[in-house]
Amino acid sequence: MADLVHVTYQQTGKSKKTNELGMREMQQKAYEGRIAQYLLLKAPPASGKSRALMFIALHKLRNQGIKKVIVAVPEKSIGASFETTELKKFGFFEDWRPNPKYNLCTPGEEKSKVSAFLNFMEDENEEILICTHATLRFAFEGIDEKKFDNTLLAIDEFHHVSADGDNRLGEVIKNIMAKSNAHIVAMTGSYFRGDAVPVLMPEDEEKFTKITYNYYQQLNGYEYLKSLGIGYHFYSGRYYKKQPDKEMSALAEVLDESKKTIVHIPNVNSAESSKDKYEEVNHIIDVLGELEYQDEETGVLYVRSHKTGRLLKVADLVNDDPKAREKISNYLRQIDSVDDIDIIIALGMAKEGFDWPYCEHALTIGYRSSLTEIIQIIGRATRDSENKTHAQFTNLIITPDAEDDDVKVSVNNMLKAITASLLMEQVLAPNFKFKPKDLDEDDKEDKDDKTIKIHGFKLPTSQRAKDIIESDLNDLKARILQDDQMIKAMPGNIEPEVINTVLIPKIIREVYPDLNEEDVEAVRQHVVVDSVIKNSTIVEEGDKKFIRMAGSFVNIDDIRVDLIDQINPFQKAFEILSKSVTTQMLKLIDDHIQATKIEMTEEEAILLWTKIKEWVKKTGTEPSLQSIDQKEKRMAEALVFLREQKRKRMLNG
Repeated sequence: MADLVHVTYQQTGKSKKTNELGMREMQQKAYEGRIAQYLLLKAPPASGKSRALMFIALHKLRNQGIKKVIVAVPEKSIGASFETTELKKFGFFEDWRPNPKYNLCTPGEEKSKVSAFLNFMEDENEEILICTHATLRFAFEGIDEKKFDNTLLAIDEFHHVSADGDNRLGEVIKNIMAKSNAHIVAMTGSYFRGDAVPVLMPEDEEKFTKITYNYYQQLNGYEYLKSLGIGYHFYSGRYYKKQPDKEMSALAEVLDESKKTIVHIPNVNSAESSKDKYEEVNHIIDVLGELEYQDEETGVLYVRSHKTGRLLKVADLVNDDPKAREKISNYLRQIDSVDDIDIIIALGMAKEGFDWPYCEHALTIGYRSSLTEIIQIIGRATRDSENKTHAQFTNLIITPDAEDDDVKVSVNNMLKAITASLLMEQVLAPNFKFKPKDLDEDDKEDKDDKTIKIHGFKLPTSQRAKDIIESDLNDLKARILQDDQMIKAMPGNIEPEVINTVLIPKIIREVYPDLNEEDVEAVRQHVVVDSVIKNSTIVEEGDKKFIRMAGSFVNIDDIRVDLIDQINPFQKAFEILSKSVTTQMLKLIDDHIQATKIEMTEEEAILLWTKIKEWVKKTGTEPSLQSIDQKEKRMAEALVFLREQKRKRMLNG
């Protein structure tokens, strides 16, 4: 099927150019925040966060009284990103030279690593330590927080932290912030988690200086990569078996051996999994060709292609045998040519921090609940490399089966997959600026392509709300899109005004309880307007611009907030769904949505009251609860709700 999202970029080369200190664009931006005690760096994969940390850490060691630097990464393989790096020859004042003795991202028992960590903290001559999140957590149990005084703690992939009391890493960060003068640099490609728990509590998050470098800046500034596609492919039965009415499996349809590809097989607990991960690897190899031999030294599998007869180099990262995995992992770390590997098959590996610049296609089998995970996987294919002009993410997802007990789970998974693609489209697109439009003002100035003026648009009043709009809009959208009520509202059966003015502000209040109502409304408007505009088409006709919203074109100079509030910001998701699945499947999805409809709130009922009056005036009858028109049915439910509320008020005097 065609891509749901297709974004093209200008190949300006800007994000790869370096300044006189050897810093790329994102690293320069990060370095500007080097004095901050708490720094949160949000930047996409391949933007150079590891080296940005080196620049900042060395400045703190030499100029800010910091004595030690601890870099914590989620898994050992990522530790390689922080090994000795030459910086002086590119213009910086010092090289990054950690002592290999204190690189704890190496094979060995956790107990010995914790001992090494404790020794490092006592050794006045040592400055840099690299460890895993797990080692940091275990070592913290044996150290007083004050020991972290004059220390920089850098947390890579910071979304692993959570404000949840059961999240040990979150507790470590919180205690170090509260009981020491330590500096913290938090780095992540995506700040939102896969669940509804915030990474940091608002009062802790406010202490961080935020540096944001977005996906569009990164990809638009590349030299070679011009476009990125995101597509979903739906299948029945098993992904590696022949599909009904087709001569091949779903896997064979989307696995192109000519593209450098990472295949992520389903989690063993998911509906898509056969529960035998090794057998699934065999099926993938069978689709590619015939296994001829495995190189004993490197672990690379050599597979003779069915299609072309060429010998494909395949890496199996699913194999749990420690020796086999270490062998192939070492080989992959040393890749320096496009011909060194063709296909990588993985389960939990090759996501965060995995560097294979030549990768063109990230093929993921099975629904992924975490938007963070999706961004990380897409990031494997979005490195800039001379072997590719296009990068592709494909998600193979099983369609719900009406006879299956797990139909509810399957439906929700499909809906969440579509919302993930919507969010990714917005993450990957250029940012717009929105300003209020004064009816009396001369609107000739401020006419740049990325500024849109809107009648009735509110600006935030507090710095907190300004920061949310500036840095956290995509994170907030992710939270909104993952909300169960929003998932149920998505297929178009809830009035747009209810989504925009009831559900969205409700979620904003939950996420940011410290905002006053005025700022809740400002943030709400930014979320809705940004979503609607980015999901719309803008066309130029002469010296005028028109925007296509809800099927009709509107002069961009005439846009009003109340007009935008009448548009479902997720309408595109419903259109995608309608085109992607059969009518029968769409009915199955709709039946499920109706069975789990959100409860009526007073705010929604009041909003629908105007439409109920219009309906009665137009038809001469009240809306019916038995109607097959879902909007009429919802108005009927609102009428019942309002009458019940009125009855209760009368009873209570």
